[in-house]
Amino acid sequence: MAVLQIGAGGVGGVVAHKLAMNAKTFGEITLASRTKSKCEEIAKSVLQKTGIEIRCESVDADDVDALVALIERIKPKVVINVALPYQDLSIMEACLRTKTHYLDTANYEHPDTAKFEYKEQWAFHERYKEVGIFALLGSGFDPGVTNVFCAYAQKHYFDEIHSIDILDCNAGDHGYPFATNFNPEINLREVSSRGRYWENGKWIETAPMEIMQVWDYPEIGEKDSYLLYHEELESLVKNIKGLKRIRFFMTFSQNYLNHMRCLENVGMLRIDEVEHNGEKIIPIQFLKTLLPDPASLAGRTVGKTNIGCYIQGIKDGKAKTIYIYNVCDHQECFKEVSSQAISYTTGVPAMIGAKLIVEGKWSGNGVFNMEELDPDPFMEELNIQGLPWKVLEL
Repeated sequence: MAVLQIGAGGVGGVVAHKLAMNAKTFGEITLASRTKSKCEEIAKSVLQKTGIEIRCESVDADDVDALVALIERIKPKVVINVALPYQDLSIMEACLRTKTHYLDTANYEHPDTAKFEYKEQWAFHERYKEVGIFALLGSGFDPGVTNVFCAYAQKHYFDEIHSIDILDCNAGDHGYPFATNFNPEINLREVSSRGRYWENGKWIETAPMEIMQVWDYPEIGEKDSYLLYHEELESLVKNIKGLKRIRFFMTFSQNYLNHMRCLENVGMLRIDEVEHNGEKIIPIQFLKTLLPDPASLAGRTVGKTNIGCYIQGIKDGKAKTIYIYNVCDHQECFKEVSSQAISYTTGVPAMIGAKLIVEGKWSGNGVFNMEELDPDPFMEELNIQGLPWKVLEL
């Protein structure tokens, strides 16, 4: 048995540690990235914490031929893609050519348009089906665990689900005037985009940060939460039957928003090329080099996250409301795998998805989103692997 992980950022570090902690399931673990030294740094930490050795390789995730050569050499049961969302399609293509199962944590985003959607990944479905391989899309937390929460609620708590509000609260404090908790380029593109939610059969678009609500998060308290568009909405609209409305909210401090608006106003969030001293640069990529590396936030971030789904519907003819959620402590994550909670809550579900594929508990021919599969084994693994969940019946 072998498994190949592509990507050695903050989330990649968590995935590698958790794969090693479940080495009896995964067998030989290989970690690959464009920069091999990043893999080697993670491998050193993994060895110190778990006693498990993992192999390190260098690969350009944009180069399909190089990916194919690496996959054919390692012959993994599954490829775990925790590289950049821009590289989803090349890695999916390499898995198709080598007839290897595929998993990622975030849907494809074109580097030139700042638009993320499943269309181009769903287009692989028939070809994956023809060669008999399985692709699992969005096995992070949101998307990922939130999709499974909805499927679990649909299976066990409701006859009909009418509305879902996905709530993402990070109450961690890293001490910097401004920093992002995951890849700055991806984070700032997502947050500064127009909002969108689905209601009564149609998508409704909003200005960035136009809609704010105060939600009371268990173990954290009341926080200003802003409506964003998030990718799991696109698949949940397809797969949760009877749904009348679905929205996504994320917490931001006024300090974060003030910094972001200032950067946007002066053009630092632009994704097109500009000329600077005779060189072509992309402002948001330059900004990324100035901001703290999200992986560096791990040891200094204190506080908790609360991510969950507020779901309303009908059970046995009566109105019913539940909140199903996880609370994660930044410092506890650091003690276990040297990461902050944002990377942890994405990396652990990626490992769990891969574990269920390797064990044959999740399978199929084609391309699947998380909510299309039986939620029970995934929910069981969350409790085992460090992301315990609770259900409040309200």
